[in-house]
Parts: sequence; C-alpha cells; structure tokens
Amino acid sequence: MNIVGISGSATGGSSTDLLISAALEGATASHVATHLFRLNERQVIPCQACGISPEPDYCFFHDGMDDLYKAMAKSEGIILGSPIYFDSVSAQTKLFIDRTNCLRPAEFSDKSVQKFKEPRFKGKKGGIVLVAGDYGKFESALRVMHAFFIWAGIEIVFEILYRSKSLNVGEVKDDTAKLDEAREAGMKLREAIGKY
Repeated sequence: MNIVGISGSATGGSSTDLLISAALEGATASHVATHLFRLNERQVIPCQACGISPEPDYCFFHDGMDDLYKAMAKSEGIILGSPIYFDSVSAQTKLFIDRTNCLRPAEFSDKSVQKFKEPRFKGKKGGIVLVAGDYGKFESALRVMHAFFIWAGIEIVFEILYRSKSLNVGEVKDDTAKLDEAREAGMKLREAIGKY
C-alpha cells in the first residue's frame, strides 16, 4: 500500500507539513510505504488549458509534476494540505490542483457539449489538512479542496483543520492533541483503504 502526502506550504517544517507527516506516521504499518512531497520545492508551470486530452499521459508538459502524477497513480491514499491565504489555499496548492485537470479529461468528440471521462483516480481515498491563522476562515479553502477530490474521484476520509495562534513556524508541534488527531486520521485512512 502506498500513501502520499502533498504539502502546499511555502515554509519547511510548517504546521501544514507537520500535520501531514503525523497523518502519514499514523498510516504507517509494515505493508505501507509513505512519502511527503513539498510543492514549494518543485518547478511547476501553470495549467495551459491545452484543450485536448494528453492521454495516456497526465499532461503535455513535463516538469515537477511528473513524479507527482506517477506517485499518485501508484498510491491508494492521497493527503493534500495547505495553509490558508486570503481565505483560500496557497498559490502552490492551487497550481497543483489546476495541473490535475486532466485527471478527468474532457471528451472532445463533440465540442458543443461539456462532457468528461471517468476520474482517473476513482476509488482512491484521501484526506485534507488546512492550517489557518487566528482569524482565517476555512470554508472557501475547503470548497477548493473538496472540488479537487471530487474531480479526481478520490473519496475524502478525513479533514484536519488547525487554527494557529501565532506566526511561529511549526506551532502545532506543541499541540499534542492535534498531532494525535492527525495520526488517528492517518490510521483511519489506512483502514478505509482496507487492502490488507
């Protein structure tokens, strides 16, 4: 079993990173391989709205998304996390989400209607991690995250929402209850996949 975590935080060691890592830790077992990808460490161009399907590939453009597509395709579980900026996901997270547009390619046989193929990741399970500041709101970012998971065909197993009280990087490291919640969510994800 493979479970990947994808962090849209600009800062290494952030609360977003730590919560995803805790969820991956909770999902870990002898038969489970986990990996954390940090979007900020990748060179990724924005979606170019090509207007034709790249199938069997996931995209016509080859960049920092290539191994992410492969890792997600190989995985049974996907955890996506982001800090909240201006009531939405980070730029890194939005760029990633836009580049997953062809996880559900359009059917171009009749351009007079909008028709899409089955989601390419249908049957996978996933989880959401969102970190907001003291006054941040989760609703808009949750809508964006839900849209990604629905589009990709990934069933959402858990949501972890954390409200940071300071500007300290990785503040959640002192919140053992929230880290335990993330570990339990990871375990729940592994059990929901239920392959073993």
